[in-house]
Amino acid sequence: MRDIFRQSKMWHTPSKLKDNYEVVIIGGGSHGLATAYYLTKHHGIKDICILEKNYIGSGASGRNTTILRSNYKTPEGARFYDASVKLYENLSKDLQFNLMFSQQGHLTLGHTDRAMFVMHERAEVNRLVGINTSVVDADEVQRMVPAMQVTDDAEYPIMGALYHPPGGIIRHDAVVWGYARGADRGGAEIHSNSEVTAIHKDGDRVTGVTVNGNQRVNGGTVLSATAGWSSILSEMAGFELPITTHILQAFVTEPVKPILDKVIVSSQMHVYISQTDRGEFLIGSEIEPWTTYRMNGTLNFLQESTRHALELFPQLERARMLRSWAGLCDLSPDYSPILGKTEVDGFLVSTGWGTYGFKAAPIVGVTLAELIATGKTPDLIKPFEVERFYTDELVSELGAAAVSH
Repeated sequence: MRDIFRQSKMWHTPSKLKDNYEVVIIGGGSHGLATAYYLTKHHGIKDICILEKNYIGSGASGRNTTILRSNYKTPEGARFYDASVKLYENLSKDLQFNLMFSQQGHLTLGHTDRAMFVMHERAEVNRLVGINTSVVDADEVQRMVPAMQVTDDAEYPIMGALYHPPGGIIRHDAVVWGYARGADRGGAEIHSNSEVTAIHKDGDRVTGVTVNGNQRVNGGTVLSATAGWSSILSEMAGFELPITTHILQAFVTEPVKPILDKVIVSSQMHVYISQTDRGEFLIGSEIEPWTTYRMNGTLNFLQESTRHALELFPQLERARMLRSWAGLCDLSPDYSPILGKTEVDGFLVSTGWGTYGFKAAPIVGVTLAELIATGKTPDLIKPFEVERFYTDELVSELGAAAVSH
């Protein structure tokens, strides 16, 4: 009877933490769970614990806006996110769980000559690494999105757009649940309400963590995969990461008739819009400029994002806002992630994602699992090592999110 009950749940709750694990993963979001899943699937490593201080998916993985794409500015970034999108395309089948992935296409609007020049530049970078991205004119934008207002007399007239057909949306909670179920079935342990309060070292080597202030858990490898809190964890490990933490807000309207089947991003209006499978319009904007851990919404965000959304979709004027939320974003100096090894032997990080993190979950899991299992950094993530800030080999994705950073 107990086995039948466990099979009926998405994942089971272990009775208690052990004293020792081969791998300790801090953070029960998409990156930590994906890494655990691929460790069990690709490398046969099962002695893993995932420590989440709240409930699974309570952080950035459950607070993002579900957009997937790979049309980034740098060859390193474009190749990396393209590998992730390709994994997402088959992830429902891989996890045997419906993730409701819709590759409906992604449009980054251009409102000035300079913006259109940048669009052509990005399209060429994408073309050179084999990513399907092109520049379309205003007439083609109107044909793709007939419900959107595309007029010459608008405050921000649309001159064209960067069109990325592989882009789309996916259910973020389903991704978290799918990876959690897969990691659990592979043998990893998932521990909710388990906050890491200290990190232990022997010389320059990590040896384990303290959980909830009283239980020592030893680990051969410790991975920090927490959005927003990574700088605090690195301080516990005795070194500093070049990270600042900001909040990012979004909201959804009440469900309305389906009229939008593309993801819309405006680089000058600082707004992005999509319509969910439930009919809600999901609207977001840029990160707040101040650093904070307080996830309180702001009236300024609602005023500016709704104003710009209505300039594109005036028919939403009477739609009621259903709910709003905020999440934490950690930013690196070059707006690219920091992945892999640190100066503390055995202590790995996945951080510095800004607004890009959820898009990268599958490829982060695959590459970090390979690094943990083999000790060698995969070529795909080598450009994102923290060492680049000392060797001056930055990977600048400034402006790649268009709306935010």
